[in-house]
Amino acid sequence: MKLLLDTHTFLWWDDAKLPSRLVRRIRAADEVWVSAASAWEVVIKAGLGKIRVTGVFGEAVSDYGFGELPIRFAHAELVRALPLHHRDPFDRILVAQAIVEGMTIVTRDALVAAYAVPTVWE
Repeated sequence: MKLLLDTHTFLWWDDAKLPSRLVRRIRAADEVWVSAASAWEVVIKAGLGKIRVTGVFGEAVSDYGFGELPIRFAHAELVRALPLHHRDPFDRILVAQAIVEGMTIVTRDALVAAYAVPTVWE
């Protein structure tokens, strides 16, 4: 199984905020990815003072053994065709990436689950 971590999932990875069954599922996955969109979202929110971040995002992704998923043109193009279930541009690009790459999104966001993309939280 190929998993794409939503931004909150990645941020909570080290904070014991994730359900233990979900942590086991992530660890057992064939591939686990974090999008460049999540890095962008974190930097913006940190700059606005909404979250506190220490360290380098990309180093943390690598340290946890997750892959870095770049944003490709095919991902951006698909966003245009998505219905407006969700207005958050970061979540919309994650949905597009998951569809194009055949991934399951690990998220607790019910609006993401409204798209035709597999999601998991437990």
